[in-house]
Amino acid sequence: MAQAQTFSEVVEAEGHLIDSQILNTVFDVVVKKNASFDVLTFTIGRHNEDPSFISMRITARSKPELEEVLEELVALGCRLSDSQDVTCRTADRAGCVPDDFYSTTNHRTFVRLRGQWVPVEKQRMDAVIVIETNRASCGKLRDVRPGDAIVCGVAGIRVIPEFQDRDRQGFAFMSNEISSERRVDVVVSRIAALMREAKASGGKVAVVAGPVVVHTGGGVHFQELVRLGYVDVLLTGNALAVHDVEQALFGTSLGVSLETGKSIEGGHRHHMRAINTICRAGGLKPAVAQGVLTSGVMHACITHNVDYVLAGSIRDDGPLPDTIMDLREAQDRYAAALEGVRLVLALSTMLHGIGVGNMLPSWVRMVCVDINPAVVTKLADRGSSQTIGIVTDVGLFLHRLAQQLGGPQ
Repeated sequence: MAQAQTFSEVVEAEGHLIDSQILNTVFDVVVKKNASFDVLTFTIGRHNEDPSFISMRITARSKPELEEVLEELVALGCRLSDSQDVTCRTADRAGCVPDDFYSTTNHRTFVRLRGQWVPVEKQRMDAVIVIETNRASCGKLRDVRPGDAIVCGVAGIRVIPEFQDRDRQGFAFMSNEISSERRVDVVVSRIAALMREAKASGGKVAVVAGPVVVHTGGGVHFQELVRLGYVDVLLTGNALAVHDVEQALFGTSLGVSLETGKSIEGGHRHHMRAINTICRAGGLKPAVAQGVLTSGVMHACITHNVDYVLAGSIRDDGPLPDTIMDLREAQDRYAAALEGVRLVLALSTMLHGIGVGNMLPSWVRMVCVDINPAVVTKLADRGSSQTIGIVTDVGLFLHRLAQQLGGPQ
């Protein structure tokens, strides 16, 4: 009987393949795609700093099936052993690329141009790679212009995941369940150390926050972090700013007193009155300058020159004059504000947190704090594997964090 035709390619991978469970994932991908693998070479690192190396032949029944498997393997850190330059095709219309375009991950990526490995700039997930002369950079699909050279296929692409060391760089203490104050204190002390390290190295710390920061009474502790210089960027929506202003003007959040926890008669109108007050002043910064807004998170950010971006949504009341209601502009402003950031704190805001996670390269660590366990695991599920999840009350977390950073060094 004639043997059925098959298609194969040799791929290689190097790094902490076992500790990071990359190898298991690679094998699972091959099997799930109904392909097969034949290990040609496998060298295991003997010491913590020694990488492992594997070379294997991937075989599939058709060329499209093989290409599908290879695309997933390259994203995991595998590369084709037959070194060749990337394949580029020209975009024929704005916002559209060839069907076989390479979709990026958030890991460090290199492309082979004229025999040289060139780093891809502006690394982020879910982007295309645009080639300009001897440079390569990630670009959003909507920004593609006719004539742009777009990387297609997986040849000449090298992805380097943030491999997990055997000791997880001291982060083995992290878990996705925090059940006691003692445990929260232990975790917070490590987060404080990360923030000190980020600032000492010249990097920035960004905070992505939801209105729960105000609702839980965490606003005053957040202001302390601003005053201590540990917040360089605040990324949030209209809601946090509105409830923060409401608290500053009326002592309530959604009409509930933050002092007593009880609803205030007529308090349901406070958030609209807060919006009206800021609109009359011409915005948050004019309100601070005019002495209309004299306290709160936004006041602290403005008086300490902390960059902030308010991204609007369809649910927003008002919105405040500072809120950006053009989604594309808001995304661009978020991305620009994240340049130079070494650490991101996401505080009880699932959608904004996921949005920011999608913009970050994998070497920027992210801490997600939420009382809902499903939220702290969502970012990792969406590909942001560098996320540390902490399940606890945001107000408690900010209180402990401000104490750690404000106390003796």
